[in-house]
Amino acid sequence: MSHSTVPRTDTEAEAEVKENPPAAHRGGPGSRGRPPGGKLGLRLRLRRDRVLLLMTLPAVLLVLLFNYVPILGNVVAFQEYDPYLSDNGVVSILHSPWVGLENFQRIFEDSAFWNAVRNTLVLFVLQLVLYFPIPILLALLINSVVRPRVRAISQAILYLPHFFSWVLVVAVFQQLLGGAGLLSQLLRAHGYDGLDIMTDPDTFKFLITAQSVWKDAGWGIIVFLAALASVSPDLYEAAAMDGAGRWRRMWHVTLPALRPVIALLLVLRVGDALTVGFEQILLQRGAVGPGAAEVLDTFVWWNGVRNQDFGYAAAAGLVKGVISLGLVLAANKVAHVMGEQGVYKK
Repeated sequence: MSHSTVPRTDTEAEAEVKENPPAAHRGGPGSRGRPPGGKLGLRLRLRRDRVLLLMTLPAVLLVLLFNYVPILGNVVAFQEYDPYLSDNGVVSILHSPWVGLENFQRIFEDSAFWNAVRNTLVLFVLQLVLYFPIPILLALLINSVVRPRVRAISQAILYLPHFFSWVLVVAVFQQLLGGAGLLSQLLRAHGYDGLDIMTDPDTFKFLITAQSVWKDAGWGIIVFLAALASVSPDLYEAAAMDGAGRWRRMWHVTLPALRPVIALLLVLRVGDALTVGFEQILLQRGAVGPGAAEVLDTFVWWNGVRNQDFGYAAAAGLVKGVISLGLVLAANKVAHVMGEQGVYKK
């Protein structure tokens, strides 16, 4: 029997390991920069990921330029800002007089501001209750369809309105629900009075919610279908073998798989509570009046752009931003309590 096939004792194997340690333990090329714990140092990580960092650099620069640099402009909330003091906006900020908290005092004493807050919160609650669950239900319905062709066609039909502009969406609803729309013509043809839902302040909030559902429910479906695609078929097979029917499989397998995505989107939706569709509402604000249609975004636009009261509008926008940040943090805390990751980990 050759020497290479003679079995070695444990003592001999341990002695050979001590005499010839692996490269990572004797300071070889693979161990440079590695601390004793085995983690890569910052320099090695930057060198390893330099291609990925260069790829993300343009996106980071765009975010800094268009999302973070404009935050510095919130200083006009504490000024009586006059953009006509100079052709340079920065120079105008430097030369505008300071008024301290006067703009914020005006906001809290303005009944129009509180009306905008009330309308914004009512729209948020309606869209959270009526709009948020619909993409989940539609995704579950499409996912239960067996034939792939029917699923693809259904998904394409529901997703198509997402590409329509709000001008087109409002025009479609005007042709259907306006004073001269299809619904009014049908009612008049049968001897009833026509309806003009598009100019009714009492139903305006439900109209806005219906438009949002029709336009953007398809986008939410894609997100939830992507989450459902990651569920292992073995889980459904195991549940079926245990005697679980379709509804119990949906309750015990499908919905738990969707729960992290639902929690994340719910946190983001709560953080976006005070933003309820600027363009959509601005297009229809004149038809129902500011009493029913004024929200915080249109309030800021009307006072800042139309009335040229930039400091007052900036103060209102700053208040909205601070409240939205607080809502995100609170909703994320609730997600952590429920055992979900939310927007960021603990």
